[in-house]
Amino acid sequence: MEALRDDTYRKIATLMYDAIGLSFSDSKKPLISSRLAPRIQRLGMDGFEDYFALIAGQTDAGEFQMAVDLLTTNETYFFREPAHYDLLEEEINRTRPRTLAVWSAAASFGDEAFSTAMLLADMQTQGRIGNEWSILGTDISDRVLRSATEAIYPQDRLRNVSPERLKRYCLRGDAESEGMVQIQSKLRERVRFGQLNLCQEIQGLGPFDVVFLRNVLIYFDVKTKGEVVDRVLTQLRPGGLFFIGTAEGRVACNTPLQTVIPGAFRKPVA
Repeated sequence: MEALRDDTYRKIATLMYDAIGLSFSDSKKPLISSRLAPRIQRLGMDGFEDYFALIAGQTDAGEFQMAVDLLTTNETYFFREPAHYDLLEEEINRTRPRTLAVWSAAASFGDEAFSTAMLLADMQTQGRIGNEWSILGTDISDRVLRSATEAIYPQDRLRNVSPERLKRYCLRGDAESEGMVQIQSKLRERVRFGQLNLCQEIQGLGPFDVVFLRNVLIYFDVKTKGEVVDRVLTQLRPGGLFFIGTAEGRVACNTPLQTVIPGAFRKPVA
């Protein structure tokens, strides 16, 4: 198969930007080539130009979704950036809410959503929160959402989970799946997953008390980042907490935000 040409690369990059807001600079050409080439060969196609023609004709399903899955990196693990979970626990201790709605807006494989569920389940057991709490996880990738719904993870991804929580909320795999654990049904019932494109209008999801939008803004250019954040924040209640990846810095957006700690903000009460 011939190498990915510059003009074909630009067409693929433009398609991804126009359809779902993914921004790929010229330096990402080798990445796109390496991730799409095996798929093109598996389909028995002649090259990247033919593959572009295929995905350009079906930007709502099918092979286009497969390309999105291949081009988005989903590296994650449980209780990533623990300071954010510490802050969330402090907030709940302070407010003692009877109900709580949390949105993991770039849920990937579900590590973030189930980490939050473990924390909230513990706090409910301890009487620090009511029993009416729920978590919604969304992502654009159908592949990762299917995996999140199954809730089966390599043990290494749960390295930051305490032994007590592992015992309470996880099932060890059998001999055929050694090294894997599954989240118990009592926790899975608290978390639901659905597909969502953050670059399109969002309706009917919120309002939420807490929103996580971590480690996804790196895929967007400056303009799209601001638009995505403003769009997501329409679903956050005034006074609610908003989390992004610590390394992502503060995003320029039109919605007022108060910094709490690095990567964590509060939406002011009007």
